[in-house]
Amino acid sequence: MLNFSDIKNLLQHNKITDFVKLNKLTPRDVANFANRNTQWAAKLFQQLDPKHAARAFKFLRPKKQEQIIKSLPEEKAAELLNSMQPDDRTAFLEDLSGNHVKELLKILTPENREETLELLGYAEGSVGRLMTPDYVSIRKEETCAEVLAYIRQRGQATETLNWLFVIDEKGVLIDDINIKDFLVVDPATTVAQIMDNQFVALNVNDAQKEAILVFRNHSRFALPVIDDKGVLLGIVTLDDVLRLAESEGTREIQKIGGSEALDEPYNTIPFTSLIRKRAVWLIILFLGEMLTATAMGHFEDEISKAVVLALFIPLIISSGGNSGSQASSIIIRAMALGEIGFKDWWRVMRKELLSGLVLGTILGVVGFLRVAIWQRFHLYDYGIHWQKVATTVFCALIGVVMWGTVSGSMLPIILKKLGADPAASSAPFVATLVDVTGLVIYFTVAFVIMRGTLL
Repeated sequence: MLNFSDIKNLLQHNKITDFVKLNKLTPRDVANFANRNTQWAAKLFQQLDPKHAARAFKFLRPKKQEQIIKSLPEEKAAELLNSMQPDDRTAFLEDLSGNHVKELLKILTPENREETLELLGYAEGSVGRLMTPDYVSIRKEETCAEVLAYIRQRGQATETLNWLFVIDEKGVLIDDINIKDFLVVDPATTVAQIMDNQFVALNVNDAQKEAILVFRNHSRFALPVIDDKGVLLGIVTLDDVLRLAESEGTREIQKIGGSEALDEPYNTIPFTSLIRKRAVWLIILFLGEMLTATAMGHFEDEISKAVVLALFIPLIISSGGNSGSQASSIIIRAMALGEIGFKDWWRVMRKELLSGLVLGTILGVVGFLRVAIWQRFHLYDYGIHWQKVATTVFCALIGVVMWGTVSGSMLPIILKKLGADPAASSAPFVATLVDVTGLVIYFTVAFVIMRGTLL
């Protein structure tokens, strides 16, 4: 197993025998080295076999891909691009500027150029940008022997042979068949005899996130892609969907944490970009928290009359914020998995209202006991009306936690319905909202319970 220093030494020696060792590296090892060693990345890709280089190229960061293509001689760049799978080549080209794409299209073979231009014609973020046209299509009148003979001749040019796709004379998809079904029957059996006329397909205009859900619900290595008329256009393979799911999951987690998606690994993102993506949300949340100070100013008289109330402000608002953050994270993930949608809002609200009531009661009991125990053992003197203080804390925690769970669960659903990103209702955003409203709930409860005594 070669480490980074070994690879660098092999490139420095510049011997043909050393380059053979480089082609034995796994695609991931090549990509890891290239991502971390800008100076040697282009030279490494120059020495690799084009097909091996193409397999490693798709694991590189977008900026690194662009740097390497620009650094390679035109002949090597052409070999690399023409050796890539159509979907991988499209994913690379769609992130480049128009002028750069135009220049690179010139070095593609006529067939690859036509294929790439067709794929680039689909909307960004659609299944069309994810698919590859490299698949095996067959006719129902063919025999299994003919199908297997065709695979032996042309199978190397396809991305996967796990599934074969049956089309009619107009190219409309009518079935998909696992290749194992051809291996266990008599060679004279026709395709029509083993068809079940049941298949799952993606629409070329579907959002790529939909592809993740379909793959999750069906145990498949590849799925066909059709247009609105049912014509087979290509396939989407599991490796592309897994990379997409990883990317989408990372973006959602970063948004839930209260920042913009970084769109590249943490250890390589420029410091200025890191600050910019985090500062925007921090400013928004800071301005939101300023409303908390405004709310406290509104209840200044109550605080001055019953200073003891101020002791429990952090306890009350943090409990509401924590419950809201919990609910928000759970609902966002459930929506991402397709478990719930807008139609389920009432069921979600009922469940979260009950959850908030139970959780609030549990915390309220703990808060009540906190006041009672401290008073009983003289750890703090809450005065002669300590029972009302404890009751206020108890009731306020129930109200704030219930409001937090409802807010945290409903915000993602509402934003999704409005066409916004549910992850935008992140934990910090919900916490800020509940902080402000939690103060209002707390002091309203205090005014009702303590009126005529401390207030």
